[in-house]
Amino acid sequence: MKDIRSNLEEARRRIAAAALGVGRDPSEVLLLAISKTHPAESVAEAAAAGQVHFGENRVQEARDKVPLLPADLVWHLVGHLQSNKAKYCPDLFSWIHSIDSVELGREVAKRYREREKTCQVLIQVSVSGEAAKSGCDPAETEEILNALLEEEGVSPAGLMTIPPYDPDPESARPYFRGLRELRDSLLKKGFPGHALKELSMGMTGDFEEAVEEGATIVRIGTAIFGERGAPF
Repeated sequence: MKDIRSNLEEARRRIAAAALGVGRDPSEVLLLAISKTHPAESVAEAAAAGQVHFGENRVQEARDKVPLLPADLVWHLVGHLQSNKAKYCPDLFSWIHSIDSVELGREVAKRYREREKTCQVLIQVSVSGEAAKSGCDPAETEEILNALLEEEGVSPAGLMTIPPYDPDPESARPYFRGLRELRDSLLKKGFPGHALKELSMGMTGDFEEAVEEGATIVRIGTAIFGERGAPF
């Protein structure tokens, strides 16, 4: 197994190659290192190699891990958020990728306002329509975005999706394209560009396809840290 520094370099190289292959600037794509189930020591190793942005799936795991690490790291919540856990988020996360209802968006906004902070938020969309997948129906995106734009404490920044699992990365491409087309349709309706700048899509198995379809944030865990460890 290569070390984390080498894995990061390889992931960055692959992101750049995928971007250049479709005429995109590689600097448009943020590598988000998904550190869920991996110990703070592994995050520290990645940080020492220049990685700044890290993603966690669970609030409780982040509460245990974040205080052990440098204060200048930027943390993203990429997993499902229960409303009753939103009160912990302002001390942990600068970004939340999993807003999937008006109610959750307003609760997050309230909690960040209370702390005089602002969270960058993405609307998680179930492009596939799978009932088992978190995320709103594409038809609900407009209502959620309107609500977020009215709230202080959150700054809507784009959309996120998780395609159905398939070992063939090409199978994810239609879902990535669908998210991009949804974003484009919202822009045509007059929503501000700053609220739809980011497309968070693509993971270890399919991030190159995601970059080719317009991803601006790719969520890579296994290719950096190896297979998941036991829950932290």
